[in-house]
Amino acid sequence: MFPILTERPSDSPRIDALVAACFGPDRHQKTVYRFREDVAPIPELSFVVRNGREVEGSIRFWPVVIGAQEIPAVLLGPLCISPERQGQGIGRALMRHSLYAATRLGHRICVLVGDKAYYEPFGFHNAPAAGLELPGWVDPERFQVMELMPGAMRGVSGMVAKSPFGSAGRQARRKAA
Repeated sequence: MFPILTERPSDSPRIDALVAACFGPDRHQKTVYRFREDVAPIPELSFVVRNGREVEGSIRFWPVVIGAQEIPAVLLGPLCISPERQGQGIGRALMRHSLYAATRLGHRICVLVGDKAYYEPFGFHNAPAAGLELPGWVDPERFQVMELMPGAMRGVSGMVAKSPFGSAGRQARRKAA
């Protein structure tokens, strides 16, 4: 079908172009982009589908924390597929592969802002109903959460925030726990 590969540093410009093509110039104004500023995506959770040198699909995850207790979580996004390849299952394959990888790496909670109808079949549900908030405007129907480990959301609520640990520090902190 199509191999899912770990993102390479040389993929970054192609991914940036793909994200711009899929989400347009106003994407930087969205609340979730505040979590990505000056933070690298989690390398072990950054995957692509390539056709030769061209990136046809990409998914990334970013470290975030929830509430005053700074419960570690991951922010999924963006998931983007080349317009010519949309509807061929690349997005669903990237979702399954990356969520499995996140679970295998010990991540417990995943949040995202995206189309409810697309993400619900993967196990996401309404984050505000689960007690989560974002620090800017977002359509509450699009703010979603998923437990990667059963019971991970028990007792968790509050504002989602940029991780003070960054990508590398987040990994080290989780391994030390």
